[in-house]
Amino acid sequence: MTRAVLFDVGGPIDTEVEYERLVDLHISEALAQEGVRVDIETLASASEWAVERFAPNTYQSMIWHLLPNPERARHVFEVVAHRADERQSARGGLELRPGIVEVLDFLRGRGLLLGLAANQPADIVTRLDRFGVGKAYFGHLETSGVHGFRKPDVRLFLRACEDLGVDPHECVMVGDRIDNDIVPASWLGMRTILLRTGRHRKQQPRSAAEVPTFEATSVEELADCLELAIAH
Repeated sequence: MTRAVLFDVGGPIDTEVEYERLVDLHISEALAQEGVRVDIETLASASEWAVERFAPNTYQSMIWHLLPNPERARHVFEVVAHRADERQSARGGLELRPGIVEVLDFLRGRGLLLGLAANQPADIVTRLDRFGVGKAYFGHLETSGVHGFRKPDVRLFLRACEDLGVDPHECVMVGDRIDNDIVPASWLGMRTILLRTGRHRKQQPRSAAEVPTFEATSVEELADCLELAIAH
């Protein structure tokens, strides 16, 4: 029986469209300072290269692919990482996915517990609250920035389960990455929904063990998948 649904933030809740555009811009600007000039197509190719390889940090891998020099690549990444607050401010802190509030309302109406399972700084809760989708819906609000566990570390998922008072097999996990969301949740016995969106939308399973229970490409399809998932 399903008692809880866990959500990644980036992708399912926050579309991150403008954030990712700014990341690409800042990567290209930082590379240019190192004498490496790249266009949009080259950046897109580097992104696909990193995603296909299940890179733990996509941005670091993109930079390495474009500048395979350890010291200079590390410097470029530090420059890009240092501009994270600038990116958040430029996009208003969050890009709420249209229709996701209705999905959360549906789940809450079915009496399900909701929790976050996200690699996010601790201030994400403040940003979610600003858009009315933080404490109003989620019983578990701890992210990697709070307890230090980062996906795909299963301890992040187990912490969410412990806080909600449920067992992993009673949970459904909603995420946009096979490597960070689907695989570790599946290891714990959770049913999984892959929302194909954003930078990782073309990521493919490497084996049958990495295939999600359900896949969706829109918030409408996500709602349908959730209805199927919580029926078991």
